[in-house]
Amino acid sequence: MNDDFQRRMAEAARLMRGGNLMEATAAIQQALGGTPAAQPDDPDVVDVEARVIPDAGAPSAAAVRGAAESFTAGHFRNECGGRDYKLFEPARDGRALPLVVMLHGCTQDPDDFARGTRMNALARAQGFLVLWPAQSQRGNAQRCWNWFKHNHQARGKGEPAILAGMVREVVSTHGVDPARVYVAGLSAGGAMAAILGDAYPELFAAVGVHSGLPTGSARDVQSAFAAMGGGAPPVPRASRAGATPPTIVFHGDADTTVNVVNGERILQAGGWSARPDAVHASTSMGVPYSRRVHVDGQGVERAEQWTIHGAGHAWSGGDLSGSYTDPRGPDASAEMLRFFRQHPGR
Repeated sequence: MNDDFQRRMAEAARLMRGGNLMEATAAIQQALGGTPAAQPDDPDVVDVEARVIPDAGAPSAAAVRGAAESFTAGHFRNECGGRDYKLFEPARDGRALPLVVMLHGCTQDPDDFARGTRMNALARAQGFLVLWPAQSQRGNAQRCWNWFKHNHQARGKGEPAILAGMVREVVSTHGVDPARVYVAGLSAGGAMAAILGDAYPELFAAVGVHSGLPTGSARDVQSAFAAMGGGAPPVPRASRAGATPPTIVFHGDADTTVNVVNGERILQAGGWSARPDAVHASTSMGVPYSRRVHVDGQGVERAEQWTIHGAGHAWSGGDLSGSYTDPRGPDASAEMLRFFRQHPGR
C-alpha cells in the first residue's frame, strides 16, 4: 500500500491490458512480496495443527487486576510460526473486558494502524483491550497478511493458526471476556479478518472488514490480482447456517486497489440477504454514504454494509497521522465497536 506497491500494481495492470501475462504476474509477485525461499519456521511451508507454546512471561491474574493503562510489545509463537504484536490495555478494576483484534494493511505496522484508526482512544473511553498483530517482512516483503495463499486460509494452518493462538493466549492471560472477542482489519488485514471469522467462528463473536476481500477469493498471486480488481467469480455461500460470525463491511466505491464488489461478495458468502430499506446520508464534511442491513433466513440482523461514495482505499473517518485514512467519511472505528457491542458471543 506504499508508493512502490501502488506503482508495481499499476505497472502490472498495464502489462495485463497489453496481454503480457507473464510480465504482469512477475510484477504482482514483486508487489505482494514474491515467493521467498522457505525458512524452517516460515508459515508458508508449515501445514500442521497449531499447538500453543506457553509464554513463561505471561502476567498473572493478580497483575491483571487493578492494572494501569499500558501499550506493550509482545511475541507469540506456535508450531505454525511466530509474530510480534502490541497490546493496548486500559486502566481496569479486574472485570473481564472485551477484546478487539486489529489487523493492519500492507506496508503498515501496529503503531501506524493504531494512530490512523484511533482505536486505542476508543478502547480507553469504552473499556476494552486492543490486540495489534504485526506481519513481518520475513512473512511478506510488503508486510501484507497472506490472505491470497491457499495455505493461509484454513483453520489450524499458517497465519490463521498463528493469529488464533495469539488471541487465545491474550484471552487467557489478560482477563478478557471470551464471549466478546472481535476481529477487524483493513485491506489485506480485512481479508485475513474474514478468514479468521470463517475459520474460528467459536473464537470471534463478530468481524469487521474494511476494504477487504472474502475468504477463498484467491489461491495465489495471479488470482489475488484478479480478485482485487473485481474480476474473480463470486465466492460460494456458507455451507451451513451460522458458519460466519456477524460481519460489518466498510468499502469506498472509488477504491482502485480493492474493487468495491468485494465488499458485496463478503456478505453474499455469509448467506445473508439485504433489506430493501437502505439508509442514505452524508457526513458533516459532505461525504455521502449508504448503510444497508443484512439478515439471515429468520430475519435476524447479521451484517451491515457501509458504502462510502467517492472514497478510495482508506480507513473511513480515520486520523491523518496514520497512513491510508480518510477523515471525511463516517467513523468506521466507532461504528464497528457499536456493531460489536450489539453482537456478543455465546
